[in-house]
Amino acid sequence: MVWSTADVPDQRGRTALVTGASGGLGLETARVLASRGARVLLACRDTERGIAAAARVGGMAEVVRCDLASLESVREAAAQVRRRVDRLDLLVNNAGVMFPPYRHTEDGFEAHFGVNHLGHFALTGLLLGLMHEVPGSRVVTVSSLAHRAAARATRPDEARSASGHRSVTAYGRSKLANLMFARELNRRLTGAGAQTVSLAAHPGLSATGLWHSGAPAWLRPVAATGLRLLGQAPDQAALPALRAATDLLLAGGGYLGPGGSAECGGGAVPARSNRASQNELAQIRLWELSQELTGVRYARSAGRRHADRRVTESAP
Repeated sequence: MVWSTADVPDQRGRTALVTGASGGLGLETARVLASRGARVLLACRDTERGIAAAARVGGMAEVVRCDLASLESVREAAAQVRRRVDRLDLLVNNAGVMFPPYRHTEDGFEAHFGVNHLGHFALTGLLLGLMHEVPGSRVVTVSSLAHRAAARATRPDEARSASGHRSVTAYGRSKLANLMFARELNRRLTGAGAQTVSLAAHPGLSATGLWHSGAPAWLRPVAATGLRLLGQAPDQAALPALRAATDLLLAGGGYLGPGGSAECGGGAVPARSNRASQNELAQIRLWELSQELTGVRYARSAGRRHADRRVTESAP
């Protein structure tokens, strides 16, 4: 049986936060959760677009300004969320940038790594205290098929450097980092006996605005052909993240994607990932680097009990 939005259970009494919810996959994810009764916080960089999106989402949708390219903005957003709610059931790390020409975030990080990974790493660490004791709570981080093109995650010397930068390579590495983070987070939560679990998902090939605004000129004809032959609409592409967020029969640590041809489209099913994403030592190293660069250290309840005893300081 193909999993669809009809399978999303009643979400009344639950609170979800979705990043990048002003359009595309994030908007569709938020819309479905709200239609099932969830209170949905739309974390958006552009507040005006967020307000317009909230009107489309309906229900109990509200906007939280969050610019993942600024750790200060991430901290402010997390503080605002903590003031508004006393628990969080779902955190969907969906937002991202794809193929921008080289630029730094406000904190000096390469944009793909800074926005797609570090921003979400920091936001999750700052909000996880609202989730630890909530039964059925989940963190879902959106990766991409592009992670398979990356043999490794971003190195410390590449986090702030433009040397040898290629946007397609940087994007793939950031999406590999998303998947590695989701798996490492789940191991830490499991080891600490938390109620929260972590999963990852990828949307396959979807006709979102990222392709039109960010793809390099040489890639656009290829992308256009691929989207025409194998692409799917955002509402279908959002299914893997929605299933990861709401199908409580799925265990933590899972990775979902479309089940059709080349995982570009189709129903939400377990997805394949490359060998680099499964390297536990590399995941630990990425975690430690992310803590160092963001200044966010997860609370003991999300720390490894054996492999990394240094993760004991609460996130600020």
